[in-house]
Amino acid sequence: LAAPESSVSVSAHNAAIALAKAPGSAGPWEKFCFGLDASALQERLFISEENLDGFLGTVLCPSLGTQSGLEAQAVIEVLDVAEDSSQIRL
Repeated sequence: LAAPESSVSVSAHNAAIALAKAPGSAGPWEKFCFGLDASALQERLFISEENLDGFLGTVLCPSLGTQSGLEAQAVIEVLDVAEDSSQIRL
């Protein structure tokens, strides 16, 4: 992380943390962890085609009622992931 470019903004009902990569770091982040202390961290994934495929594989059932497995599968494609935006086609 690049300390001078990272920032924290806290209000009564919200907190925002902006993280900046160190100059030598490249490529998209895959995940981050947060929590009150190191023993109780929660993991969150950034949007990528691999992360979406893994998530959908765990939450979608191959058959939903009378639908076939093919009809029940959502089609999600990550078109672009940049520092300032992400494009996903559903």
